[in-house]
Amino acid sequence: MQKIRKGDEVVVLTGKDKGRKGSVLKVMPKENRAIVSGINVVKRHQRQTANQEGGIVSKEAPIHLSNLAVVDPKDSKPTRVGFRMEGDRKVRYSKRSGEVIDG
Repeated sequence: MQKIRKGDEVVVLTGKDKGRKGSVLKVMPKENRAIVSGINVVKRHQRQTANQEGGIVSKEAPIHLSNLAVVDPKDSKPTRVGFRMEGDRKVRYSKRSGEVIDG
């Protein structure tokens, strides 16, 4: 089980986008990286093809998971994530408030 998943609301802890929030679009567990909407935006030169326009395009680059923290559902502040058993299910919970992150 991963601490950060697709669809989570996260806040950036370090780097040029420090303090900004975004939603996780994709997680790459083998590289320990994630793509977050509107975070770590870079410009790339795109070659024109038969079905795609050329030019300079902006897109999100992957950011390391250690630079991200999940936003607490209760008070919208960064929190660490823990795991616990509720009945027969393993759930993620916020260490800040103790609230369950995923239903």
